[in-house]
Amino acid sequence: MQAHKARITNGLEFLGFEPSSNLELPLFLAEVAAGFPSPADDFIDRKLDLNELLVRHPQATFFVRAHGESMRGAGINSGDLLVVDRAAQPGPGDVVIASVNGELTVKRLGRSGTKFVLSPEHPDFDPIEITEETDFELWGRVTYVIHKV
Repeated sequence: MQAHKARITNGLEFLGFEPSSNLELPLFLAEVAAGFPSPADDFIDRKLDLNELLVRHPQATFFVRAHGESMRGAGINSGDLLVVDRAAQPGPGDVVIASVNGELTVKRLGRSGTKFVLSPEHPDFDPIEITEETDFELWGRVTYVIHKV
């Protein structure tokens, strides 16, 4: 996966996607136990290309680096890289990138009656109710979160 053309907007760092090279890494057939250790299998299922795994629509995909703590409960930490697909139809419950009154944000999309609501995943932040007066645009659905452990 190769990122290019970094752009900073409203404190979010946007990175484009250019599928110019493959990055194939081994995909082991055995699963890794998160509890007690088990004997490792020496079998490799196939090579896994991260472009193939993370990007369904290359022409409609971009990356953005998250800043802040409002989505910590969704597993999104400050500094994480988000894979955003503009071609994926967002629905209630999806994590999205949205422009609200000219400011970009990452939140969980929901509905309250006939209105959209953008909800944080942290108790210190309030939901954003989208009204008829709100300048609102969905930029895309977050499909993957990449972060260091």
